[in-house]
Amino acid sequence: AISEVPVERWDIAAYYDPTPGRPGKMYTRWGGFIEGVDRFDAQFFGISPREAARMDPQQRILLEVAWETLEYAGIDPTALAGSLTGTFVGICGSDYAQLQFGRVAQVDAYAGTGNAHSIAANRLAYLLDLRGPSMAVDTACSSSLVALHLACQSLSSGECDLALAGGVNLVLSPEVTVAFSQARMMAADGRCKTFDASADGYVRGEGCGMVALKRVAD
Repeated sequence: AISEVPVERWDIAAYYDPTPGRPGKMYTRWGGFIEGVDRFDAQFFGISPREAARMDPQQRILLEVAWETLEYAGIDPTALAGSLTGTFVGICGSDYAQLQFGRVAQVDAYAGTGNAHSIAANRLAYLLDLRGPSMAVDTACSSSLVALHLACQSLSSGECDLALAGGVNLVLSPEVTVAFSQARMMAADGRCKTFDASADGYVRGEGCGMVALKRVAD
């Protein structure tokens, strides 16, 4: 799952320097990257091509994985309209927003909704007409865990009867990896060595995961 930075993300040769601390440079060439993050069946979700292009791929992948999660759970997504279903999404990256907002003349209304973390969760609720709580959670590396915790609390309190809980992360631009390299947070060899004496940082990776939760009584 770990590879060198793909050429479609950024030119690793322009940013890589094996010496830690070099301004504007990263001392790792590695990460866990998903192929084809630019691909999206917008028509399936009733989204116009223009709006889809402005949507953070993290939002697009969330739609795909949420739909898939419900199918795996034996739930017809279209049958949830009006139900007390909650959406709890861990998300903290804003790479796509940085790429778009750097070209101010091209920014339109869809760029706003397409890159807001709140909309990452709300778009699921809007698509399926869900009436439970809907929120994005950013607690850095624990975002998905906290989203899951909040979903369990919501189910326990009766705020919702079904909860979609999970998280998403994509690494689309080099700035954050440069910042983490300046903080000596990255593993230069692309390997996490947790609790080992040779541990020297972690490896940034991409992914999306979601679970459909109900109370045991249900």
